[in-house]
Amino acid sequence: MTTLTTHVLDQHGGLPAAGMHIDLFAHEATTPCAHGVTNRDGRLDAPLLEAGEGGHYTLRFHVRDYFLARGVDSPFLDRVPVTVTLAYGQRYHVPLLITPWAYSVYRGS
Repeated sequence: MTTLTTHVLDQHGGLPAAGMHIDLFAHEATTPCAHGVTNRDGRLDAPLLEAGEGGHYTLRFHVRDYFLARGVDSPFLDRVPVTVTLAYGQRYHVPLLITPWAYSVYRGS
């Protein structure tokens, strides 16, 4: 079965991105199949996908809302979509590094 986890690091503030909303969409779905809010460590308390079948998914990170809540004036980024292809039986971890103006994402361990 396929597992998907994530965490978010705020490089602008130099800390984990606590309180960020994240949605997970199955391929071409219009409603999320999972949702979570990062904890004080910038991580979700549970995987977004646990015992999944694999396939195409999009994580949608609500970056603008996060920065506005922290008093950042006019962040450039809004919602950051990260579309991935997951193989059946694999474990995936997708870290997101953010500032109000840029982001980086990679497959973690």
